[in-house]
Amino acid sequence: MYKKILLPLDLGNVRSQRKAVKTAVEMAQTFNSTLHIMTVVPDYGMSIVGSYFPADHEKTMIADTKEKLAAYVAKNVPDSVRKKEIVAHGTIYSEILDYANRLKANLIVMASHRPELKDYLVGPNASRVVRHANCSTMVVRP
Repeated sequence: MYKKILLPLDLGNVRSQRKAVKTAVEMAQTFNSTLHIMTVVPDYGMSIVGSYFPADHEKTMIADTKEKLAAYVAKNVPDSVRKKEIVAHGTIYSEILDYANRLKANLIVMASHRPELKDYLVGPNASRVVRHANCSTMVVRP
């Protein structure tokens, strides 16, 4: 049923990700799926902000994030689960949706905090993914 499961992670807040990771791993084991574990290095939004950083800062951030993701996956996802690690760079919800579409994901499993008033005005990443995903999406509360 779910052969390609996408699990977006926020490595900056791993405590809130535990239940989503556990859920995605259990689903991958149940359906013999490949688990695509993704994190997104956010961009600055304005090019002028990036001009204050060294020229190779993005490459350094992405390389560092790949190492952190690999360490997290090694610790939290059993070896018996087929998996692929992805580090993207850009707008978080946009990168998640883009990868899910290219992958032709069957399911996205992601964590989300309880919305605050500001989230209703701006919209958290999880709600944008849910509204715009072309596949089933499961939001797991911490």
